[in-house]
Amino acid sequence: MSTPNTPRPGASRPAAAAGARPAAPRQAPASAARPAASPRPAQAQRPAAGASRPAQGQQRPAPRPGQQQLVRPVPKAKVRKARLLVSKVDPWSVLKMAFLLSVALGIVTVVASVVLWTVLDLTGIFDRINELLRDVAGTESSFDLQELASLGQVASFATIVAVVNVVLLTALSMLSAVLYNISSTLVGGIGVTLTDD
Repeated sequence: MSTPNTPRPGASRPAAAAGARPAAPRQAPASAARPAASPRPAQAQRPAAGASRPAQGQQRPAPRPGQQQLVRPVPKAKVRKARLLVSKVDPWSVLKMAFLLSVALGIVTVVASVVLWTVLDLTGIFDRINELLRDVAGTESSFDLQELASLGQVASFATIVAVVNVVLLTALSMLSAVLYNISSTLVGGIGVTLTDD
């Protein structure tokens, strides 16, 4: 039970004096008057440093079927073609090339003839041919094919043939180059098509 002098909690306090001025309301501090600063949008939208990068052990997810691939295959290059005309041939270069090729062919001819004669001698072909000729001509015939066509004679004959071939092939090739240059001035030359793989 409360005393009569004690004011109730809900009742307002009486005015102190009739002539007293009411107290001015207290001003709120400057920090309270200003509204709270909103967070910056850049900081709010910026994700955490460790959240954006995947871990080293994790792999990137596979692209979806409808998603466009980032890496496209390199398109195949088109085959380029170039049409050229052989309008002139240098006779001096043809002469040198023909000479070298004819010399190589002459060496092959000499070596092949010597090898062939050796093979015929080792297999006994000369003896069989001599026996056949003796049977046809008679027993008194003293024909010997191996003495007529000895190894030295075969090698010398092959050498002569090789030298003649060198001279003829070289002269004919140079003459052919000159005739081609003359005919190319009228026709335009031989067309050649080159392709790039």
